[in-house]
Amino acid sequence: MATNSRAAKIGQFRFARLDPLDEALELMFFGWKGSIRQADMYLASVGLYRVHHRILYAIARRDDLTVGELHEILSISKQALHRPMKQLFDQGFVESTRSPTSHRHKILRLTPKGKRTERAASNREREIIGKAFAKVGKSGCESWSDVMAFVTDNG
Repeated sequence: MATNSRAAKIGQFRFARLDPLDEALELMFFGWKGSIRQADMYLASVGLYRVHHRILYAIARRDDLTVGELHEILSISKQALHRPMKQLFDQGFVESTRSPTSHRHKILRLTPKGKRTERAASNREREIIGKAFAKVGKSGCESWSDVMAFVTDNG
């Protein structure tokens, strides 16, 4: 468990501890915000938001990803996915082709502009995570990964 001095770095405000795990929740919440801050500033400069980055990230890492699979991966409704996808298509970050095996499915791919944007945003996140991992060492990285894998699988 983190010490109070670590929690104090979260900001000028102190929160009442209503549960022994509150400090961990605060560190997770504010740590997440800190890890994405630079990426979000970059995305805003090109007219995009966090949801756009999540979409670009998924498409960049999965060949022949369909809209249905993307919806499943991101765990958001098709209605919630529609607007940011339309923006990414309209602004030239993503393109689609019909699947050669099923014309009902669209295959999503990043354009060169989409690849550059995804890489630039992700690199900003990698930089801060890399610095944190360098500070905590191998055992700290492994512990963090174990916690995040558990939370991902059991959330």
